[in-house]
Amino acid sequence: MSEDRYQLGLKKLAEIDGDQGQKVVDALQPIAPEFATLMIEFGFGDIYSRSGLDLKSREIATVAALTALGNAAPQLKVHLHAALNVGCSPKEIVEVLMQIALYAGFPAALNGLFAAKEVFAERGIDMTEGSD
Repeated sequence: MSEDRYQLGLKKLAEIDGDQGQKVVDALQPIAPEFATLMIEFGFGDIYSRSGLDLKSREIATVAALTALGNAAPQLKVHLHAALNVGCSPKEIVEVLMQIALYAGFPAALNGLFAAKEVFAERGIDMTEGSD
């Protein structure tokens, strides 16, 4: 059973996060390889693989939650990449981050927006054209 969860999780991780997810797994190997296994099995094998939400909806929820936490910038950046990978548009991401200001405050929203700015720059996304 565990190997099935692990293989399903690895497949889902690659689908969502691509190289970004593998970098996280690789970075954990010297310090906590068991944690990487747990993350793959539970996070991606059990949760992300469920049928109740599509991957785009899951990433919108994840970006919102990580932004609201306010202390997870590295993970937020990974999931901003993931959101783009699974079909979120940059404009949708910005709208989600602006929405956070209502419930988690302006500092959390600002931090999220600046993280998105970095991710968009890495990917060559120019938000100056056609913004509201």
